[in-house]
Amino acid sequence: MNSGDYVRLRLAREELECTLLESYDSSVVLVKLASGYNIGIPKEHILGSEVIRSAHVEKKSVPLVQKKGLPCIGLVVTGGTIASSIDSKKGGVSPLTSVEDFSRFYPQLFERVNVKRLEVPFTKFSENMTPEDWITLAGAVQEMLNDSTINGVIVTHGTDTLHYTAAALSFFLRELSKPVVLTYSQRSIDRGSSDATLNLACAARVALSDCAEVVLVGHANLDDDYCYALRGTKVRKLHSSRRDAFKSVNIGPLARVWPNTIEFLEPFKARHTGKTELDVLFNDKVALVKYYPGQSSDIIDYYRMHGYKGLVIEVLGLGNLPAGESLISWVPALKKAIREGMLVCAAAQTIYGRLNPFVYSTGRELEKTGIIFLEDMLAETAFVKLGWVLGHRGWKEKAREKMLENVAGELHPLITA
Repeated sequence: MNSGDYVRLRLAREELECTLLESYDSSVVLVKLASGYNIGIPKEHILGSEVIRSAHVEKKSVPLVQKKGLPCIGLVVTGGTIASSIDSKKGGVSPLTSVEDFSRFYPQLFERVNVKRLEVPFTKFSENMTPEDWITLAGAVQEMLNDSTINGVIVTHGTDTLHYTAAALSFFLRELSKPVVLTYSQRSIDRGSSDATLNLACAARVALSDCAEVVLVGHANLDDDYCYALRGTKVRKLHSSRRDAFKSVNIGPLARVWPNTIEFLEPFKARHTGKTELDVLFNDKVALVKYYPGQSSDIIDYYRMHGYKGLVIEVLGLGNLPAGESLISWVPALKKAIREGMLVCAAAQTIYGRLNPFVYSTGRELEKTGIIFLEDMLAETAFVKLGWVLGHRGWKEKAREKMLENVAGELHPLITA
C-alpha cells in the first residue's frame, strides 16, 4: 500500500475505509477518515488490509495548445486556495504551478484565452507575505504588462492579505497600461461549492477589458451569478468564509462582470500603448495601530524609540482619541514623535465613512499635533501607501502632501450638494 491509496483496514472490532497518508513513525499507520479527521493506528492493531482504489494512476499530460484567434493573457501564481488542489498523500492541498495544472482544473479559462506566460515568483499562503514579496510580484507583473503580445495580467492570491497586495500593486505600478486583475477563491476547485471557476473566468474577462487599473475580481453574492470588479485601493476582506468576502468600501463596485460580458458602473482609467513603470521604493519601518479604550500613549513612544518612520493610527469615530487625562498624554507623545521626524496618519476605525477632525474638540486638539487625517482612505491602504511614500527619500519635504494626493483612487472626494 502507498500514500494516497484508499484502503480497507480490518481491526479487532471494526473495519475502516480510509485514505492512507504519509507517516513519519514506522510503528503507526496514519489515515484520513471519511469525516475528514486524521488518526494514527498502531500497526499491531491492524489485522488485515486491502487497497480499494490506488492513488498511483499515471497522470496524462495535457498538451498546451495556443488556439488561433484567442487573445493572450499573462498569469502570475502566488499560491492560495485558487491555486491548490487536494493531495491525498498529504491529507491537505498541493499548489498548481504549471499551465498544464491550470488547464486540467480550469478548462473553461482556456476556452476563452491563451495563457501566453505563467510565472510563479513564489508560493505562499497570503498571511506569510511581506513587502519584499509585493516588490517581487510587482516586477513579475510589470514584465508581462510590457510584453506587447499580452492583453492583461491575472494574479492568483490567497484571501487573507489580498487587499494589502492589491494596494501595493496599485502604488508600485505606475503609468499602468493594461488591466491587472487579482482573484482568489474561498473554496478549492475540488469542492462542489467552489467559487474558483467563476472568479477566474470573470478575471479573464476584466483582463481583456479597456480598464488599465489594479482591480480585485470575486463573487458579487453567495450565488454563482456574476462577479464584481473592485478598485485595488478601496477594497477590503469583510467576511472570513463567504464567497463574496471582498467588498468595495466608500465607493461602488467598478464593474459587474460575467464570463462573457462586463458592465462598468464607475469611470476608470483606460488602457494605452505606453510602458508600465515600476516604482517599488518602500520603507518597512511603518506600523498600523488600532486605538482601543484605555490604551496608553506609550505605544507611540515605543515605535519612536525603535526607529519607526511612520505610523497609521486607526482612530475612533470622525477622528477622535479619548478626552480628559488620556488625551493629555497622547498629545505630547504625538507632538514629540512628529517633531523627531515620524509621519503619523489617522485612518477611520469604522471602515466606512470619512474623517473630519473639526467636529469635536478632541479631533481639533489632535489636528494641532500635525497628525495627517486621511479622509476616507482605508487603514490597510494607508499603511501600504505610507511605506511607499517614506521609501522615497526625495519626498521627505512633501510627504504630507503625497499622503493626501489621490495617486491610485485611494481617496474618494467628498461630494457636497
